[in-house]
Amino acid sequence: MAAIPLNGPGESQYLNANEAFNPGSIMKVITTFAALELLGPTYQWHSRIYTDGVIEEDTLKGNLYFVGSGDPKLTEERLWLLLRELRAMGIAHIQGDLVLDGSVFNLPNGIADFDDDGGNPNAPFLVKPSGLLTNLNVVRIRSRADDRGIHSWMEPSLFGVKLDNHMVPRKYGHCPRRYQFEYTPSQTEDGLTAITLTGVLPNGCSTASYLALMEQADYTGALLVSLWQQLGGTLTGQIREGLHPRDNTTELLATTSSRDLVTMVRDINKWSNNVMVRQVYLTLGAENRQPTDADDLAAADRTIREWLARKGVDDSAMIFENGSGLSRKERITARQMASLLQHAWESRFSAELIASLPLVAMDGTMRRRLGHADMAGMGHIKTGSLKNVRSIAGFTRDENNTTWAVVAMINDNRAWGAEAVLDELIEQVHLAARQQDVRTAGQ
Repeated sequence: MAAIPLNGPGESQYLNANEAFNPGSIMKVITTFAALELLGPTYQWHSRIYTDGVIEEDTLKGNLYFVGSGDPKLTEERLWLLLRELRAMGIAHIQGDLVLDGSVFNLPNGIADFDDDGGNPNAPFLVKPSGLLTNLNVVRIRSRADDRGIHSWMEPSLFGVKLDNHMVPRKYGHCPRRYQFEYTPSQTEDGLTAITLTGVLPNGCSTASYLALMEQADYTGALLVSLWQQLGGTLTGQIREGLHPRDNTTELLATTSSRDLVTMVRDINKWSNNVMVRQVYLTLGAENRQPTDADDLAAADRTIREWLARKGVDDSAMIFENGSGLSRKERITARQMASLLQHAWESRFSAELIASLPLVAMDGTMRRRLGHADMAGMGHIKTGSLKNVRSIAGFTRDENNTTWAVVAMINDNRAWGAEAVLDELIEQVHLAARQQDVRTAGQ
């Protein structure tokens, strides 16, 4: 634990501050702070569509290349607008392949799986980063029971993915958020993805679930074709992965640009989005890649350590794996994290980073915490949680308006019950000025 006053009176407090702990998702604070300073708050990702063919009347005769940029949040809506631009050019038919180029990241050995012990490999927070990530690689399965029976649908609609509905309507019952239903993905003989729905749903009830069912390239190809068909377009070729030719044989047709990095950082830290921050981590590597780096994970590790060294922050106990905290390996000490928060407070981009952290008792992952303590809006705190891990890192104010950097990590088999302890720590830091006044009066 570490608590340090940043702009007023107070005594720094440390407990086991030099011991390295698994930080959980507070590791995102390091990655996002590094990105703001190294990439810049206005950094954007640009995903592009090229062709090696020619346009004759309403037909594009040739291949269409979708070149991913590693955009952390390339949504269905933006892809629709990108393809609508092709339709606006008068293109309705593509006589060629859709070629998906995700080579922006150098990952020759791939990325290790993470077993969260939750028994659900399709959980959205387990989605891996990819140069071809779109729409967070997630589908939302929805069902509603009415007099017609049970109607189920998927958002977004994906080419080659079908729902096999075996849910049973029930005439009476309550409408909880989740009822007795299951979603089971499988592969059909013709290579399509089928999602079998089973369970019961009372009349008048609706239910929904988010799932990550497909590899990123498969998902992105299916989404692009589905959107193209919705716009009235046709594709006669295959969907395949490949490289966009790096010569002058292709023509740029359309580009979609992401929101700025500040917006991404806010989404990441407010809601602790794992795949988005992993995209940012790999982008740090890709933008600073050197020939001696084994891959972009190694490049990101080196880049962040060099950045920390320039700040004079000791990195000796730190272990980086993916920059998100979704890791059993990542480590940091409370003193190191607190030191980084001190530098963040003094950074030219301090406002952007601090505003991205959840507001106590108001939003993000802190919206339901410390509401009883009359502290709403009195701190910006990033939370972290894994099996056996609970943590906090951020900024809070005491009653004299002094801002404190506060860090605490608990690694224990019973960490799931430690949130109240961490909340109590934040509250005690908030009351630090009052406690100091009491001691002074006693003297």
